[in-house]
Amino acid sequence: MMQGSCLCGEITFQAEAAAREPAACHCTQCRKQSGHHWVSVQVMDSALKINGSPRWYTSSPGVRRGFCPTCGSFLFWKSDADPDTGVSLGAVDGPTGLHLTQHIFVADKGDYYDIPDGVPQEEKEDG
Repeated sequence: MMQGSCLCGEITFQAEAAAREPAACHCTQCRKQSGHHWVSVQVMDSALKINGSPRWYTSSPGVRRGFCPTCGSFLFWKSDADPDTGVSLGAVDGPTGLHLTQHIFVADKGDYYDIPDGVPQEEKEDG
């Protein structure tokens, strides 16, 4: 089981099923909200338990981002069309045992860094 929390501990979460598809998103919205790029894994909603009350911000039609209203930690990304939620790998407690599978929206990445790790890159998001 994967578990984690925001910086202040007001919001905690547990994933009772395997997380999948670790990806680094370099889109403008993720960069502005996280301060750099954002790395997350997808967890089926039925297996994700969130304790506390994250605040949800609608960043695009049908898409919302969950964060702690006290410390501001960006924790979740949710599309209303999908049965899963993106969970911040940076908020996970302890080792994850996961490895990045892709970089998405690299066309929007900041000009101040390169991506030299050899992980597949996509200009936009793959379907």
